[in-house]
Amino acid sequence: MSTLTPHGACLEWQPVLIWINAVSDALIGGGFFATALFLGLLVWRRRDLQFAAAFLGFGAYVSVCGLTRMLSILTLWVPAYGIEAAAKSVQAVMSVGIAAALLLIVLPRLLVLPGRNQLQQAYAALEEEIRQRRKAEDMVKRFQELEATEAQVRQAQKMEAIGQLTGGVAHDFNNILTVITGSIEILSDAVKHRRDLAPIAKLIAAAAARGADLTQHLLAFARRQPLQPRSTDVNAMVIDVARLLRPTLGEQIEIESMLAHDAAPALIDPSQLSTALLNLALNARDAMPEGGKLTLETKNVVLDENYAASNEEVKPGDYVMVAVSDTGEGIPKELLEKVFEPFFTTKEVGKGSGLGLSMVYGFVKQSNGHVKIYSEEGHGTTVKLYLPQAASIPQAQATEAGVSAGDHGDETILVVEDDALVRDYVTTQIKRFGYRTLAASNAADGLALINGEERIDLLFTDVIIPGGMNGRQLAREAVKRRPGLKVLYTSGYTENAIVHHGRLDAGVLLLPKPYLSSDLARMLRTALAS
Repeated sequence: MSTLTPHGACLEWQPVLIWINAVSDALIGGGFFATALFLGLLVWRRRDLQFAAAFLGFGAYVSVCGLTRMLSILTLWVPAYGIEAAAKSVQAVMSVGIAAALLLIVLPRLLVLPGRNQLQQAYAALEEEIRQRRKAEDMVKRFQELEATEAQVRQAQKMEAIGQLTGGVAHDFNNILTVITGSIEILSDAVKHRRDLAPIAKLIAAAAARGADLTQHLLAFARRQPLQPRSTDVNAMVIDVARLLRPTLGEQIEIESMLAHDAAPALIDPSQLSTALLNLALNARDAMPEGGKLTLETKNVVLDENYAASNEEVKPGDYVMVAVSDTGEGIPKELLEKVFEPFFTTKEVGKGSGLGLSMVYGFVKQSNGHVKIYSEEGHGTTVKLYLPQAASIPQAQATEAGVSAGDHGDETILVVEDDALVRDYVTTQIKRFGYRTLAASNAADGLALINGEERIDLLFTDVIIPGGMNGRQLAREAVKRRPGLKVLYTSGYTENAIVHHGRLDAGVLLLPKPYLSSDLARMLRTALAS
């Protein structure tokens, strides 16, 4: 039997002292255990916590401290002083270890940690660095945007310069072709019974027609062709083109149409859209020599401010998209910027003029639209035409009033043409039709004849003429002096005299160069009868 006396006996078993000691030790022990639990959970949940080992060691130490407090409660009634002594011995050893760790390991590390002021300064420095970095990134982004914009501007300027050059060349070619085309028509009629000469005349006429077609493509690229836009059903146009393409492309190429049932009408010249789609389809055919799939697609789209900001000459708004896609060879990335340039082609010599895509580009731009090409080598190409939507319903194709080219009267026609070769040819043809003619080489001479006493029923003038005014200005002055005077324009390069915003001015009659003598006779009668 133990001779040790419980600690309660030392307190004379006074209830107040007994319970004060018991409750106090219990609360202190509970605080120790709670601290140990907190440290253990902290280390367990925060695996990357700094000084984790020190926290665990300190948690074990306070657990032992809590145990000794619980043993102090036990010894109030049970003289278990041996167990209490053992626990206190462990606590003492741990106290020495904890003190040594705190002084030799933890304290040096804590002293080198930054204080609150240092952290605030470091945080401020970090924020400044982030601000500077973002500023630098924004500057790089602006430089990239400026570079992209400059590249677009350079490309647009280059295309505009090429357009002006090709437009001027087309103007001169059209003057020459007007004489050739008209003369060979007369010559062909004269030698149609000569088997040795008729084929030659036919060959010359075919060559002249090909030259006229090339100049029309040049004018389309230069945006100098007189368009007659109207509200057009693009789905109907695509269906008509697809029907025309089936025998042309061959059986090895599959044609698929993906037409939006709600596609809005587009404000375009339908004949030019038809030509553009044919050119795109023929290019697609050449890109699929082993066969493939041609897809024609229509859809309503909205080009927003963001898209317009990143694409030159694009106005935000509602458009009708017409896309032509193929599964052909694709176009190398470095050539994409050049595909719309006139005479640029990747085809073999003699297999392409390089004017098909340039014509498409010019037509779309002159129609206030947008064109985009996407291509990936080995996978195919897609050309998307964004055409402005029309406000009205599609209009039916207008039919020209029939006027016989053989009808003529005794009218007098004033011809104003600066090119002597064309002027002589035109006056000769008009006389052959039975009209009386007057001729002038510039606006000043033409105005002088208008101010004269001779009868003049029709002014037939080139649009671009020397003499201080263009053909439109000359016509206005002529009508002021001679009310009721009829006017017929001709040109191979209209500039902005009678064509504005891509369309022929209302009430204007134009005979585009080059033209056949039968076209000249018909348009003269149309103008005189208007």
